[in-house]
Amino acid sequence: MKKISVLTLVAVTLFTTACKKSSSETVTGEEKQVAEKKGEVLAVDLATSKVDWKAFHKGGFAPRWGTLAIKSGEISLEGNELTAGDFVIDMTSIKVDPASVTEKDKKYTELEAHLKSADFFDVGKNPTADFKITSVTNSTSPVKDAVEGANKTVSGNLTLKGKAVNVTFPAKVTIVDATVTLQAKFTVNRTDWDIKFGASQADPAEWMISKDIEIGINVTAGK
Repeated sequence: MKKISVLTLVAVTLFTTACKKSSSETVTGEEKQVAEKKGEVLAVDLATSKVDWKAFHKGGFAPRWGTLAIKSGEISLEGNELTAGDFVIDMTSIKVDPASVTEKDKKYTELEAHLKSADFFDVGKNPTADFKITSVTNSTSPVKDAVEGANKTVSGNLTLKGKAVNVTFPAKVTIVDATVTLQAKFTVNRTDWDIKFGASQADPAEWMISKDIEIGINVTAGK
């Protein structure tokens, strides 16, 4: 593996999460059976839908953030309720917000290229990731750090670099005139996908990087 700086390492932890519970009540575990699409199936609006990510050094220092594009997706409505869906994420679309790279000797474009390389996500071999809903349930209890107005609990299999992990998180689902909006904000642990750096936990490269990654989802689907 090429020699890389700690500042570069922090951004790779972007999208990535058996069972554990994070500070935002996100739960991860083994891959589960995907929910069957029934009723009305709506296409995801690729122009307005996206995934946001934010990663940090230990203690929340030197954050990096950016976006990923959704390549394709569908949401299933049955009885005017979200019941199933899947989304394909374009890993070649990894973007680093220039505002998050403030060091004079660093360039956000170089960081984007490095994230796409074999050192990290190796997008030449793994050009996509995907999320497939396994269940959606009602939720009325407030959850720390969840998106405002969260009214559902969504579970789904997130596959990254060929490894599927089931992730459960609070979400806000809005349905108006056969248009569905799914919004979520939660925290995952990158090591659930074996995204690790250095030879051991004592390695400075691994120790300096927070395992917690903030994920934001904003998906709209309609006729």
